[in-house]
Amino acid sequence: MKRLFAKILLFFLTLVLIISCNAVKRLDADQHLLVKNEIFSNGEDVKDSKIYSQLYQEPNTSILGFPLGLHVYNLARPNIDSILSEKFLENEKKQRKLINLLSKKQFDQYLYSKVEFNQWLQRTGESPVIINKEDTKKSENRLKSWYWNNGWFNVETDYKIIPIENKEKRARIEYYVTPHKPYILDSINTDITSKALDSLYQLYKAESAIKPGIQYNTLDFNEERDRLSQLFRNNGVYNFDQEYISFDADTVDTNHKLNTTLIIKNERNNIGDSVSRVPFKIHKISKVNIFTDYAYSKRNEVITDSASHKGYSLYSFDEMRYKPEAISDAIFVKPGNTYSDIDRTRTYNRLNALRVFKYPDIQYSLDPDDSTATDLVTNIFLTPLPKYSLGFDFDVSQSNIQEFGIGFGGSFLIRNIFGGLENLEFSGRGSIASSTDAAGSNNDNRFFDITEVGADMKLSLPRIFLPLNTEKIIPKYMSPFTNMSLGFSTQRNIGLDKQTFSGILNYAWKPSKRLSNSFDLLNIQYVRNLNTENYFNVYRNSFDELNDIAQRSNFEFNDPAGEPTLAIPNEADEFINYVVSDDFPNTGLNQDDFFNVLDISERKLRLTENNLIFASNFTYLWNTRESLYDKEFSRFRFKVETAGNVLSALSNVFNYEQNEQGNSKVIGVAYSQYIKTEVDFIKHWDIGKDQIFAARAFGGIAIPYGNSNSIPITKTFFAGGPNDNRAWQAYDLGPGSSGSILEFNEANMKLAFNGEYRFGLIEDFKGALFVDVGNIWNVLDSSTSEEFVFEGLQDLEELAIGSGFGLRYDFNFFVLRFDIGFKTHDPARPKGERWFKDYNFNHAVYNVGINYPF
Repeated sequence: MKRLFAKILLFFLTLVLIISCNAVKRLDADQHLLVKNEIFSNGEDVKDSKIYSQLYQEPNTSILGFPLGLHVYNLARPNIDSILSEKFLENEKKQRKLINLLSKKQFDQYLYSKVEFNQWLQRTGESPVIINKEDTKKSENRLKSWYWNNGWFNVETDYKIIPIENKEKRARIEYYVTPHKPYILDSINTDITSKALDSLYQLYKAESAIKPGIQYNTLDFNEERDRLSQLFRNNGVYNFDQEYISFDADTVDTNHKLNTTLIIKNERNNIGDSVSRVPFKIHKISKVNIFTDYAYSKRNEVITDSASHKGYSLYSFDEMRYKPEAISDAIFVKPGNTYSDIDRTRTYNRLNALRVFKYPDIQYSLDPDDSTATDLVTNIFLTPLPKYSLGFDFDVSQSNIQEFGIGFGGSFLIRNIFGGLENLEFSGRGSIASSTDAAGSNNDNRFFDITEVGADMKLSLPRIFLPLNTEKIIPKYMSPFTNMSLGFSTQRNIGLDKQTFSGILNYAWKPSKRLSNSFDLLNIQYVRNLNTENYFNVYRNSFDELNDIAQRSNFEFNDPAGEPTLAIPNEADEFINYVVSDDFPNTGLNQDDFFNVLDISERKLRLTENNLIFASNFTYLWNTRESLYDKEFSRFRFKVETAGNVLSALSNVFNYEQNEQGNSKVIGVAYSQYIKTEVDFIKHWDIGKDQIFAARAFGGIAIPYGNSNSIPITKTFFAGGPNDNRAWQAYDLGPGSSGSILEFNEANMKLAFNGEYRFGLIEDFKGALFVDVGNIWNVLDSSTSEEFVFEGLQDLEELAIGSGFGLRYDFNFFVLRFDIGFKTHDPARPKGERWFKDYNFNHAVYNVGINYPF
């Protein structure tokens, strides 16, 4: 392995050396390739990336010091047309020979493909960054501007272009900055002509972004402009604009102290050709008119229906289809209130979230009945979306269970079904797939041997549906919704085959732009396993271990003449009963074998039993990401779920039936009782030049109690896979140091930490280097195997570490991802042999995924 690695490294270094010699082959004799920028402030090296971002020219993008894009660009011929003309078009003999060999059409296509490929190299690659004195001077001026905008008004700058010794046509640029003493804000005075504005300013003066004693920063003054503009416009000053705000600064003989005056002029009033200034006024909303079925084609038609509610006037060109109280609840602009931009924005957001109307049009005008010219009439034009919508979707998938899958689905949406802006949606989905191992499935060698079908019904209400008034706890500006859903799905040849019935009563609301909450008051699941007799065909590792133990025992096989192998399912179950019976001493097995059979029996019982989950959960989500294009953001999610408490409280009332293990049953199924929590944090840092560092930390634990000794498998955690630890396949990692001895390894506790450095390669191709850390364990449940259980902080040495690299292609609407993970620290190996023992391509895991893992 070491020899192979050395050969690869030698080949790579040789390749780099050969290619690097050609990095400047397209440059003229008097040109220099920019290889480095350096900025010195008072002789000290500057490290701040914000300052370096001021420079016009930056060296070519490199990956681990290698400018791949530049070398791709250099593969293109700068004068391809002349070369092809000289080689083929001007050489009639060669041209005729090729035309005879191909054809005139194919010959022309051949030349065209040469040109196209050359242009592709130029587009995909990165042209050399040639030092340009004009751009260098611009960079110097931008550096001076940056320092000036940060308070160094007397800054001096210079630069020097320094050729690189022993490297032809290469140079670096050194920029020299002498900032001198910065200016500090001293006194801050105001000259606000309008009394209304001055009163508002004084009331919120403490929130100012510019304060005495801090160093001058232009961004602080811009922030103060934004703050004041929002302050005034959210407190009734409808006509206010930032252009009315200016600052006057005095730096003469102030010993680097800055005396500032905030100036806000009166409102400009245009009357004919003359312009005058009048004080700003506080505006109030006098009327709110809502047109519920507006369309441009109806603009000249007569209103035929109208209604009013809480001061709102609703109009319709046709018969009114909406309950007035439902419409008014979605409007935050209220008659009698002071004008506010926030109310308008909230109205936009709420109406869009309803999925009933197109983007609304909100217009304000002076009330002609008001002589003071302070009242505003608000006209809101709503254009309904079609009452019925039909949608279809299709997808292709791959996982550790299925080699290839095709999914399809459809949905039917009925808007405003009860007249109160409620939406009812019916959806169906189905998939067929080829399994990796449809053990015992009798699939008759069919390629598609897995099927899944499901259907859902969801009713969405634009309010909190409770017999209590929740307005004070969850006001309507938080955009509350109540979602009720029913679902059914059935699977065949996936595990033991199962049917799932679900019912959810959910409340969702958004206290702020970044914060959202979700509360499932009821989340009911009934999971019914259909093919429990197939258990040992699916979980072959458990069967093989059980069969090995049986061969060492005194158990009498049904076919003693043949090879002693347990028949599935009856004989395997008979052997388990034989071992765990009171007659254990006569089995011929030792105590370790007994406990292993006991573990197999308990796992089989847990995975084959039907589940009734009667849960409630709450999710808190804080997300600073505003769009898919945000490169720097953070996301924090916390979820807590409890199950079985309501059914447990009712046990004394209804006197539930009990199973053999003493657990209470409802509708013939032992209900689950547990508490589960999850914490997930994601952070992205934009480090410039199309480079991002992303990190994630996850922790989760589910603890059974009361009526349960273990967690339902649908609520457990697994490790590995393309979105987790990429050096292991999904379900192949853990628990603990057990070495993934089972087919689907899961547990009730998980820790995961991921770090990924992402960088641009060529055009839409991206690269990544990553490290994944994590594992799963059993804790506070029925598991007895020591290597499975988390017993204390010392077990953190069982954290698995994977590292590797990846290639991604950005299609804009999704990212196709290919990652290679190497086992760096494998807790399944003996202590002292866990580091880098399988760190090679033979033991690597190749992951294909859609979009980024976090």
